[in-house]
Amino acid sequence: MSEPILSIRDLTVHAMLDGETRKLIDAVSFDLGRGEILGLVGESGSGKSMICRALVQLLPSKAIAITGGSVMLGARDLMTLGDDAMRAVRGAEIGMVFQNPTSHLDPVMRIGDQIAEGLRYHQGKSRHDAKAMAIDILAQVGFPDPQRQYGNYPHEFSGGMRQRAMIAVALSCNPEILIADEPTTALDVTIQAQILKLLMDLRDARGLSIILITHDLGIVAQTCDRIAVLRHGRLLELGDKRQVLSAPQHAYTVSLLESHPSMPEDAILPALRTASLPTAAKPLLEIDDLVVRFPTPGFSLLKGSKPAVAAVNGVSLRVMPGETVGIVGESGSGKSTLARAILGLTPLSSGHISFDGLDLAQQRRQTLAKIRTQSAMVFQDPYNALNPRMSIGTMLAEVLTVQNKVPANRIPARVLELLDLVGLDREFATRRPQSMSGGQCQRAGIARALAVDPKLIIADECVAALDVTIQAQIIDLFRDLKSAMNLTLLFIAHDLAIVRNLCDRVVVMYRGQIVEEGLCEDVFARPQHAYTAALIAAIPDIDPDKPLMAGLSAETIPHLLTA
Repeated sequence: MSEPILSIRDLTVHAMLDGETRKLIDAVSFDLGRGEILGLVGESGSGKSMICRALVQLLPSKAIAITGGSVMLGARDLMTLGDDAMRAVRGAEIGMVFQNPTSHLDPVMRIGDQIAEGLRYHQGKSRHDAKAMAIDILAQVGFPDPQRQYGNYPHEFSGGMRQRAMIAVALSCNPEILIADEPTTALDVTIQAQILKLLMDLRDARGLSIILITHDLGIVAQTCDRIAVLRHGRLLELGDKRQVLSAPQHAYTVSLLESHPSMPEDAILPALRTASLPTAAKPLLEIDDLVVRFPTPGFSLLKGSKPAVAAVNGVSLRVMPGETVGIVGESGSGKSTLARAILGLTPLSSGHISFDGLDLAQQRRQTLAKIRTQSAMVFQDPYNALNPRMSIGTMLAEVLTVQNKVPANRIPARVLELLDLVGLDREFATRRPQSMSGGQCQRAGIARALAVDPKLIIADECVAALDVTIQAQIIDLFRDLKSAMNLTLLFIAHDLAIVRNLCDRVVVMYRGQIVEEGLCEDVFARPQHAYTAALIAAIPDIDPDKPLMAGLSAETIPHLLTA
């Protein structure tokens, strides 16, 4: 490691909750080298973000306090500085990039002005000079037309471009250290690869030292110099990335490595190579030339015409009973719109959807009745998908009552059976969502879907917000349920590594159309479309010698730098 620019020794943080003192960070010590990228790895609740917030004294609650340790930035101990002195350190010396740029960018302030504000405050630049420097920073972080985009507002950009803007705001103060807190968790895999490459390029160009917080060892393998593994507020392992990845010393690090979906191909695909797909003569789901259009904002000057955008544009698909089909593509590709159209939640502009022999366009009432009793959906956000006022048992009982497939006197027993099916203890019947982890809530969401006794389950990005260890558990659960109950599964994701682990077939969507379709083994081995190749190349790999964004180029995916 190079000369340390930041030294943390025995950092300890406590919280006073319900009259009880809890230790959140337990005497953590590590150094950050000059020009180094250090990865802090661990699942939710491990203390990664809390450590970094403690470094700049931005703790999320007054009930949480730093109770011990030192943080040396040069000759200064940041733990001894007052509020005014810390305000001068934040931004100017230590910048921070947050996980959700939408929450941290001012929605009523132009992107360029948000960057220029830091230049004027920390560097004393004039309005004219700050604007010129802000435009230059926008160019550095990959905005294709910084002169024009200076005047745009956050809502006018995609998630990836908003994250670039957040990085630009942090860089405007010219810090020595940049803390990136899960900067790619909510992004598509191709956009994620670009943001990580951007951070590496900025490190090389500016000599930045970076702390990269993530729960994904694949990300740190391809971007970081060293890895620190955290769990329950303790530092379990610290070392060079090749040392940690090739010879992990702690059992938890081993479990993180085993949970990562980007494993050597031979370890992932044997089941697919020997699997035989369902051979039923009649598809459960048929989609023919489906088009779903949405009106664009504003109005048309031409009477009778209404501007519209085709979110799904000419999609045709067959899904056989018992089959697992992965639908992949970036945000805005039409995946979720297709799912909502299948369930009758979004009107069809043209085309046909047939479910178990009934046509949604021609027999809407009968088809919807069948869909609502024989299909179910598992949503992306496990907390917002559950009613916070209802216990899990009450929620499941309500579905069983509405479906009227189980006698009333059998409902309590069936609730317990559903909890058994998804691997939740029966005592969860009395628990509410706020007392459960994200993985437990997602299992409850799957139990609610199973309460319908469905033939078809649509899982819409249902593991995107979960840690890799929990992701692996949910994928294993779907695999077991599919085998035990002969379920048909449509699994929507933007991460091909997860789809490769679970699905028989994969459908790749781009801008509302299917650009590639086939067996997972064939598509992963021989992608026919440039966009599919880009998605595969962007999957973070736990091999530290595999170059980031291998195979990606402006020619391969020219759409990625558009706002």
